[in-house]
Amino acid sequence: MNAPVTPKNIRPDRNFSPNRIGAMILRYVYLIRSSWPRMVSMFYWPTLQILIWGFIQLYLIENSNFFAAAAGVLLGAVMLWDVMFRGQLGFSLSFFEEIWSRNLGHLLVSPLRMSEFILALMAMSAIRTLLAVIPAAIIAYLIFDFSILSLGFMLAGFLISLLMFGWAVGLIVAGLALRYGQSAEELAWALLFALAPIGAIYYPVSILPDWLEGVAYSFPLAHVFEGLRAIIIDGTVRLDHLLWSFGLNAIYITAGVSIFLFFYEQARERGMLLQLGE
Repeated sequence: MNAPVTPKNIRPDRNFSPNRIGAMILRYVYLIRSSWPRMVSMFYWPTLQILIWGFIQLYLIENSNFFAAAAGVLLGAVMLWDVMFRGQLGFSLSFFEEIWSRNLGHLLVSPLRMSEFILALMAMSAIRTLLAVIPAAIIAYLIFDFSILSLGFMLAGFLISLLMFGWAVGLIVAGLALRYGQSAEELAWALLFALAPIGAIYYPVSILPDWLEGVAYSFPLAHVFEGLRAIIIDGTVRLDHLLWSFGLNAIYITAGVSIFLFFYEQARERGMLLQLGE
């Protein structure tokens, strides 16, 4: 008598397949396209933030010589922060879609490899982030006369760096969800906000206490936003900050993948993969 088919006794296909990655991306595109609340949520929050912070910046420009000389520093920080937040949230939400629909077990008994699954989640995260940020960038230009393209070639580096860090956090959140179930969902919203105070998003690292500055520079966030302020306020390009952010991201991505795979193996051995869901 044949053994039942479960994620534990399926031998995965060892051949890497871009087609399977594309199929997963297409699945998430159909999910988003078929739900107007999902579509609206992608555009709503970035647009709202740009409007709020844009009007705050107009007030500060009128009442502060510093911000008059550094117009755009707040809007630039808001948009880059949203890139990272949307990158992490896009990764986590795509993963949670499989838990909510009780589809994770079905995916894992298919030929889909874990590396392909992770790459599909990363690609979907990038797509969702771009769709969310582009309208906000257009509004910032039309209403507040600030163009994110003024950052030049460094913009691409900042975007990639922040997406990478968002993926690293998303991998950790997904791994914790595999281990502890849907109770870990709150981390998808809370974890990055816990890092915001030391991320130097809206103020320089030098504002922090001396003992906290080293902690701040151990995260890619501080390097990206220090690099942003250097361009807008001082007119200088700090490649050292960008390189530091990429180096740290390599460490965090590696740690994120390791944590995710560790919890995946634990959940697989305990037979928890088919029990996750609403």
